[in-house]
Amino acid sequence: MAVRRVVPNIQSEAAQESKEFYGLLGFEEVMNLGWIMTLASPSSPAAQISVMTSDKTAPVVPDMSIEVDDVDAAYAVIRESGAEIVHPLQDEEWGVRRFFVRDPSGRVVNVLGHR
Repeated sequence: MAVRRVVPNIQSEAAQESKEFYGLLGFEEVMNLGWIMTLASPSSPAAQISVMTSDKTAPVVPDMSIEVDDVDAAYAVIRESGAEIVHPLQDEEWGVRRFFVRDPSGRVVNVLGHR
């Protein structure tokens, strides 16, 4: 299993202001689903920040997202470890397969793969 990218998720009701602020550092909007907006560096597209008001299908906003090349394998490894699954593995309507897990420090991690 390989990690493709790691994205910090910022919970905020100030999406437009965040877009403008991070735009000062060179970030541009690459995705906006209304409840989540992702900003990326044009020169290094895997350098990203997501701003979320809430999560559409999960009970919490994750602290970070980790995209992997095989989310099913990641889910199996995490389940075997006994870590707390916060949101079950499922396919989402916006084209990802994902689950949430709590890390040892209590942070919620969104582990995903694109379908």
